Parts: sequence; structure tokens; C-alpha cells
Amino acid sequence: MTTRRDLLKFSALAAAAAALPPLAFAQGGKSVGKAAKPLSILILGGTGFTGPFQVNYALARGHKVTLFNRGKRPSPEWPGEVEQLHGDRNTGDLKSLEGRKWDVCIDNPTSLPFWVRDAGKVLKGNVGHYLFISTISVYADGSKPGITEDAPLAVYKGKDAMAETQENLRADIENLYGPLKALSEAEARKQFGERVTIVRPGYIVGPRDETDRFTYWPHRVAQGGDMLVPGDGSDPVQIIDGRDLGEWMIRLAEAGTTGNFNAVGPEKPLSTKSMLEGCQRVTGGKPKYTHVSAQFLEEKKIELPIWVSDDAGPYAGYGAVSNARAIAAGLTFRPYDTTVKDLMAWFHSLPADRQAKLRAGITREQEAELLKEWRARKGA
Repeated sequence: MTTRRDLLKFSALAAAAAALPPLAFAQGGKSVGKAAKPLSILILGGTGFTGPFQVNYALARGHKVTLFNRGKRPSPEWPGEVEQLHGDRNTGDLKSLEGRKWDVCIDNPTSLPFWVRDAGKVLKGNVGHYLFISTISVYADGSKPGITEDAPLAVYKGKDAMAETQENLRADIENLYGPLKALSEAEARKQFGERVTIVRPGYIVGPRDETDRFTYWPHRVAQGGDMLVPGDGSDPVQIIDGRDLGEWMIRLAEAGTTGNFNAVGPEKPLSTKSMLEGCQRVTGGKPKYTHVSAQFLEEKKIELPIWVSDDAGPYAGYGAVSNARAIAAGLTFRPYDTTVKDLMAWFHSLPADRQAKLRAGITREQEAELLKEWRARKGA
């Protein structure tokens, strides 16, 4: 059963993705038109999971893009000119940003409030609009479905939030990630005032997703055979294609939209059952499903990715967060089957040894043992 720790761990520490060939930009394969007004956009990060989608879409729309990061990850081959600035926010090295102006700044990787504070010292008055990628983990209570952007936020209980480091975050991510993101949001408003947009995603999936959290499901369905399915199939699932998230960020910048938004999808409710049915349509797999109770999986200490049980107590609401405000602000979604198809095409382009060992889910051996014990209990 997916826990808060799983949600936080992969949201904060997702591995870098491999470079991809040129990406499809538009919904339904349509061409991307030019923006009415070209913008100069500074992207903090830009080479991880969703950053390249932001860059490619911004270039297609006619914007000028500057990236700021440590230069540790290989950059994809951009379909246009991209300025690259280097520095390290961990050490406060932001010299390459000094004396520069941009219309928009998109802050992708920040989980620590002092990163926002230090960026504000350099960029305040030099950017017209600041967009911050946060997380639905900022909410204090995740137990009830329908969480809106106005729900209370998690409270930091440490000694000094500005002294927290990535090492501290990794060591106590379950208690620190949400509260530190919430304080980072507050610091963004302190530094940049009213021209701030806070975007709170949940599970981000699709091509470039190196966590394999969602990939586990179409990959497993494609294998067929006797398959363990958590719950009765009715539990809600929320995911968003990284391309939909990245492209929407650029449209928010173009429109000058401010405020707080839950960036979760799809547009219509998705259950575990319909999630797996879509995986079957795309992959052609023909597994035999055996539904196993949440209580059994909890007893066996088994965590399955993406799935959040209605019995998950303080986490039950993570599968049914309200996205109404984001949709009203222009968030759109590719068809679910398109996300699955493109994800698997990307996954199958990875080296064979990488495909052989998924980074989330359970092994076939674990699955077989669990099913054997479950059937023994049920007298099947």
C-alpha cells in the first residue's frame, strides 16, 4: 500500500532521466503555435524529469530560455538555442544570475526554504513572475478525498527551517518534506510578492519517469500470467503526464496566472480497475487478476506504487485531490492510453539491464509467494 513516505521519497528524490530524442509537444499531435508575446524564461533546474518538457514547449512557443543548474546532468539536444548558466544553490553560488532580468522564473527542484530565500536575494525585482513547483504533500491532512488548495498546510516542527539541508531531508523525509515545501511556498511569496504561482503535483508519470512507480503497472500487465491486484479495483488513482504538467507551466507563465493549484489528473476519475484496463489496451497483455485486500498487504508490509487504498487512513485522500481550480486555469490532459503508450516506448528504449530491474513494485517471486499465502487463507 502506497504510504506518505513513498509519495514523498520519490517526489523529492526522483533520479535523473536519460536524454530523449525530440518530444511531441501538443495535445493529440497538433502543432504548437507561437505565443502572442515572446517571454524570457529562467528555469532553475531544467534537465531532470519535467524540465525538458518545459524547455521544448517554451522554445516551440517562441520564448527565450535560460537554464540555471549545477551542470551535473547531461542536457538533451534542444530544438533551439538555450542559454546555460551554472551555480550551486546548496552553497549559495548564484553569481551567474546577478545583474540579469527575466520575465519569468520557474523553480523546479527546490525542497529547502533557503534555496528560495537565496534566489530571492538575487532575483527579486529582476523577474516579473515566479512559478514554484511544490507538491500535494504540503497538506496537513491527507485523510479525506477532495482536498482543495485552501486546506491547511503541514507545520514544520524543527528548530530552524533555514538551516535544514538535503542530508537532513533524506534522513527524515516523511516528517520534513511536506512542511519544508510549505515553508518554501511561504518564502516564495515573501520574496516575490503577489506575482507567484504555486503548482502542487501528485504522482508525475510518463516518458522520462525513472522512478518506475507507474511503469510497474503496464510492465506487469504486459507480462501476463497470475497477477496480484490491490483492493477490489475501485480505489481512486491520480496521475499526471509530465508533459501535461511541463507544458501547462509555460501556459501559466504566458497568461500571467497566479495563485495555488493542485496539478493532478486525469480529468475524469481513474480507478485501479480502469488503470489496469488501459494498460491492457495498450500493451495487449492478458493477466489473470487476483484481488488482495489492503489489510493483507499492510500486514505483509507490502507497498505497491501509485495505488492508495481507501483504508489508508491519513493517506486515503491522496488518490482524490481536487483539480477543479487547475482545470479552470487551463490544465489539460493527454489521453490516458497515450501516456501509457509513450511511457512504454521510452522504457523499452532503455538498456536491457535497466529494464530488467524495476525500481518500484514487487518482483514476480514476491508476487507468487503473496498469492500463494492469500489463497491459502481464503481456502482457494
